[in-house]
Amino acid sequence: MTRALPVVLVLASGRGERFRASGGTVHKLQAMLGDRPVMAHTLAAVQASGLPWHVEDAGHPGMGDSIAAAVRATAQAPGWLVLPADLPLVEPDTLRQVADALAREGVTVAQPVHAGQRGHPVGFGPACRDALLALEGHQGAAPVLRAQIAKNSVAFVETEDVGTVTDIDTLDDLARAEALWRARAAG
Repeated sequence: MTRALPVVLVLASGRGERFRASGGTVHKLQAMLGDRPVMAHTLAAVQASGLPWHVEDAGHPGMGDSIAAAVRATAQAPGWLVLPADLPLVEPDTLRQVADALAREGVTVAQPVHAGQRGHPVGFGPACRDALLALEGHQGAAPVLRAQIAKNSVAFVETEDVGTVTDIDTLDDLARAEALWRARAAG
């Protein structure tokens, strides 16, 4: 019997203001990273993971609103992996590892950790549905994560995947991601 898989929620609603303020001339998700736009890299990793996915790009006022809308659109899912679209280097295997951790008994949230830094995607199980649906504003799902940490029901997934902590907010971030992408491509 196969278990139902959580849905990867690709959050692409942000305005990218910090990227433009740093000198970017396009939205950060359309900025070129090597051979294709940032968003295309993120979606390629999600598709390669084999997990179901949903893109939330309706221009919500804050991260919390985006997460709530995406969960509402996929309310029957057995869980969600929240992945901001500006993490183009996340690896498909990491997505699967977070999904696997979320399936463990007693785990309601799973979060990757790279070199001591917590990253994305953060996986949330069905016990978090109502709290995720109630989110609003810019804070995102941090309050839900903190509540589950207090309940000792979070699995921290150690990973070598630097993509879990490499987001694109400025032109400098894009340059760092480009260097990492080229190094990865070189093997």
